[in-house]
Amino acid sequence: MAVPSKGRMAEDTIQLLKDCQLSVYKPNPRQYIASISQMPGLEVWFQRASDVVRKLMYGDVDLGIVGYDMYAEIAHGDSGLIVLHDSLGFGKCHLGLGIPTGGKWADINSIDDLRRMPEWNETNPLRVVTGYHNVARKFFSEQGFEHVVLLSADGALEAAPLMGTADIILDLVSTGVTLRENNLKEIEGGRIVDSQGVLVANKRALREQPGLLAVVHELIERLEAHLKAENYYSVVANMRGSSPGEVAHNILSSDGLRGLQGPTITPVYSMDPDSNGSGAAESPSLYSATICVPKKRLYKSIKDLRAIGGSGVLVQPMTYIFDEEPERWQKVLAALDIDIGDPLLASLEP
Repeated sequence: MAVPSKGRMAEDTIQLLKDCQLSVYKPNPRQYIASISQMPGLEVWFQRASDVVRKLMYGDVDLGIVGYDMYAEIAHGDSGLIVLHDSLGFGKCHLGLGIPTGGKWADINSIDDLRRMPEWNETNPLRVVTGYHNVARKFFSEQGFEHVVLLSADGALEAAPLMGTADIILDLVSTGVTLRENNLKEIEGGRIVDSQGVLVANKRALREQPGLLAVVHELIERLEAHLKAENYYSVVANMRGSSPGEVAHNILSSDGLRGLQGPTITPVYSMDPDSNGSGAAESPSLYSATICVPKKRLYKSIKDLRAIGGSGVLVQPMTYIFDEEPERWQKVLAALDIDIGDPLLASLEP
């Protein structure tokens, strides 16, 4: 599996794997090959982001983690690759157009406005500076632009329009601050590709490399379970009620407290006063309720629990939420035309 070797994408990739209990071990910082002890059959290669995609295309590596923007540019629709997981949750940004804000550009607010500008012709084409020529060529063709020339630059694309070396830019946008600081703006229809970290595989390797599908199945399961759990807290509260059913009904009556599939209700025990300290008994009318609560509405959920008799509320982070077979795994099998009974799946543990 190839992963980015430098920058924020590299750091976020390693952190995500670590959060999934798949720590990458590299004995020497200068080495480019590492291992994951939990997956002894998987070797990790540190590569430039563009080379992650190229090595997948060449078949030098079987799996790769990279930004979708780089995948879209380098793979450019290569049918030999497949995106196994399209939403790893880090490196979020988008490829978009940056248009000057003043002068003849002041009233250009959409891609249609840009295309209809009378300036563009064979002798004076729209000059676009970008590091994403494949993405740009496809985009402008689909948008009906007839006169466009794509220029290259190694950095500081935002300065090109002001310097007069290009008309507009096509580049990665995260917050938009850099665009604004260079008197550039985004326009309607100019958001081209949304990007974040993705897990990609070589299709041929998935079909022919022994044990690879088992590795992919485990990776997808771990990633799905962890990324889903990141959105929730586990909340435990003591609840008053005449029975477990009444407590469950009170909780389920509040939309925000229903959790994933409903609450778990159990009795609360305390020392039995009649046992002289040698036994425990159920506390009358007191039950413990456990639910999963979305992180964004945690405080509201706590107030709702209190309103229906909750107290002693405990909040705990969640590491995994394992559900049924992940939908992304089913999509991988469908894309490869593999049935459940296929011998390729024999290495998967039941």
